[in-house]
Amino acid sequence: MRPLLILLMVGSLACSGNDASAGDGAAMPADDGFQPPVATNPTPPFAYPADLYREGIEGTVILRLFIDETGAIVHDSTQIAEGSGYPPLDSAALAGVVDLEYVPALRDGVPIATVFLQPVHFRQPESGS
Repeated sequence: MRPLLILLMVGSLACSGNDASAGDGAAMPADDGFQPPVATNPTPPFAYPADLYREGIEGTVILRLFIDETGAIVHDSTQIAEGSGYPPLDSAALAGVVDLEYVPALRDGVPIATVFLQPVHFRQPESGS
């Protein structure tokens, strides 16, 4: 069996605060003291759909998540901000959210609730992307 490669970018794209996001998708600290939430899972909790993997289909799903001041995901607010074009990849990204764990966003060192965008990349190791 081939290994699966699913990437969860550690730096998220924050939607709260006046932060500037780098072109590579990682959020950069803002002048206003805002730091986005950070995923703490040792491995991404997303299952690459086997049939799409066999077909060589790759994609990126952008999830819109609300993280409270304790780092917990408010699951009722989770949405797909940008789909991959493949409903099974979108569904796999949504299904994996229940197992995501975060350190909360901070403003001037104080934990805060925030809405942000989390990219989930479904890639095959041999594609080199």
